[in-house]
Amino acid sequence: MSDNRTYAAAGVSLATAEGIVGRLQAAVESTGASGFGAFAGLHPLDERRLLAASTDSIGTKPMVARHRGALRACGADMAAHCINDVITCGADPLILLDYVAANHVELEQVAELVEGAAEVCRAAGVALIGGETAELPGVYREGELDFAATCVGVVERDRVVDGSTVEEGDYVVGLPSAGVHANGFTLVRSVLEAEDYDGPDLLAPTRLYLDDVRRLRDAAHALAHVTGGGIEGNLGRVVPDGLRAEIDWDAWERLPVFEWLGRHVAEEEARRVFNLGIGYCAVVSDPGDDLVIGRIVAA
Repeated sequence: MSDNRTYAAAGVSLATAEGIVGRLQAAVESTGASGFGAFAGLHPLDERRLLAASTDSIGTKPMVARHRGALRACGADMAAHCINDVITCGADPLILLDYVAANHVELEQVAELVEGAAEVCRAAGVALIGGETAELPGVYREGELDFAATCVGVVERDRVVDGSTVEEGDYVVGLPSAGVHANGFTLVRSVLEAEDYDGPDLLAPTRLYLDDVRRLRDAAHALAHVTGGGIEGNLGRVVPDGLRAEIDWDAWERLPVFEWLGRHVAEEEARRVFNLGIGYCAVVSDPGDDLVIGRIVAA
């Protein structure tokens, strides 16, 4: 039985986040940028190619991981998360930069984070070319830290995947997640106050979907990384106006961590906050042997 814990009550408002994006759009576009709100921003490199870039933070996951000796997983999360965002437009990732900040920087913790990120970068063929480490007493609480990164890639103009070719009747295929990945941990921490959980899918690092995306991107009409906002929310970022993704929520078996969360978080809220076992989606006309989790229908 759910005790109806919510993201907002835990301290995070998705509505506020959406409002901030709307407020900032005009300022961002005044610089000549386009495609604001996409998983990756695009900027012309030359007549043939576009740069694709994305920045994100690990959020509050280290507050759980640090006490359980899993900071390396958070480093892997950060690299995989940014790379996964960049490849949604069909780009090949090239470089990563990272940023670590804390009240007091501890070498061992920073090393764990950066080594975890480097492991993912090696697997993806991405160069970790530098970053910044900052001590900010008074900004961060004692013992806590933040980890952020920026990934840059490149894509041919005629190979950009942007959702513009999505049609009614297309299939939504889903790629499994390894667990919670790195979104929703403020709510996870609230649930941990009510019931402990130590399954490996709680802190498993974000899956790197690069090989899957390279397999799918030539046929994909849209690609979505399932992060904050859940499956429907992130598909909504790439499906054109007038259409929506209709998800079959029984099309896959959920991992144990989501069964645990479901005892404390209502189903509708869980769908808005967590990936629920699907970490990446592709919209295609022919799903082949991939797992179909929904269809594109009229809005």
